[in-house]
Amino acid sequence: MHVQAETKPYDSINVTPMLDLAYVLLVIFILMTTASVSGMSINLPKPSNKPSTEKHEIKIVQIKPDGSLHLNGVGVTVRELEVQLKATMARDPKASVVLKGDPAVNYARVVEVLDLTGAMGIGSVGLVTARIGN
Repeated sequence: MHVQAETKPYDSINVTPMLDLAYVLLVIFILMTTASVSGMSINLPKPSNKPSTEKHEIKIVQIKPDGSLHLNGVGVTVRELEVQLKATMARDPKASVVLKGDPAVNYARVVEVLDLTGAMGIGSVGLVTARIGN
């Protein structure tokens, strides 16, 4: 039996396996894009463009390096501060207090003012700090 070795080049490339792969990929992509994502429907709150209509008083308490207190720029004693804050809270129960303590002031003085605002039931007290690097 004589087997002849084929020495002539192929006239065409068999593309059937490549087309099979392309069809499989096409089916996978179609299934992936049409698959629906199921989840819970949530009603999210909508943003409002209306400005806040509630305006509450803000009292600024400053503690100077020597330990003296200033309420909105006017020097006061601890007793005067308490009286004025009580009057403010009587007018506006949602009033806020902002406390600016100088870095050189004794920390106990800052805690004293914080204790005073806490004892009076002032719920909104802010502490002002300097930015890092300033």
